[in-house]
Amino acid sequence: MSHSERTSDETRLIQNALNSEAKSVNIRLRDGEYQHDLAKTIAAFELEARFPDVKDLIKKLYGETRAEDIQFVRKVQTILKKMEKSNIITILPKKQPWELQRYALTSFKFQDVEKNAVVFATEAEVKQALERIHSSPTPETTPTPKAKPKPTYFALKIVSLIAAMVLSYAAILWTITQPTINTAIFILVFTLAAACSILLGVLISRKRS
Repeated sequence: MSHSERTSDETRLIQNALNSEAKSVNIRLRDGEYQHDLAKTIAAFELEARFPDVKDLIKKLYGETRAEDIQFVRKVQTILKKMEKSNIITILPKKQPWELQRYALTSFKFQDVEKNAVVFATEAEVKQALERIHSSPTPETTPTPKAKPKPTYFALKIVSLIAAMVLSYAAILWTITQPTINTAIFILVFTLAAACSILLGVLISRKRS
């Protein structure tokens, strides 16, 4: 299942469901019927700290082929909506518009309309799930590596001026070593070198002040 990482709010949602007391609901949760099977499958995902969408549920319960049956998917979504209205599940908001909605249990213990006690996780499974959640930090709690400091604009200007000065003086030396000195080039590079020296001095004095 390729969903984005769990948020701290989603972690609290799982923790609350795992620690919740039994909730009374106004529909039947009989083993072998759609509502019970869907809730049980959502519980299996949540015990692994994951939230399934409708296709995840169908694939796990009925196989890949049924997950591609649009009419069957809509039927299951209708049942899930009814389960939400009965406060058995919560429908999570989409993180991206193109994603399918994901589902979470409000509790792992229920008393259905026929007064039957329904439990979707043993005490050992609940304990294991809580330990798994605590050992896998969410993006909000994971420290991000510090970014390397970027060179400042001032430093870049200094380096650029020094580089221009070095090139200018190199050009001056090259010019005066030639058999015939090109006066225009000599004046140009000398002026550039002098200008760079003056600008460098101004920048350094401003920095110190």
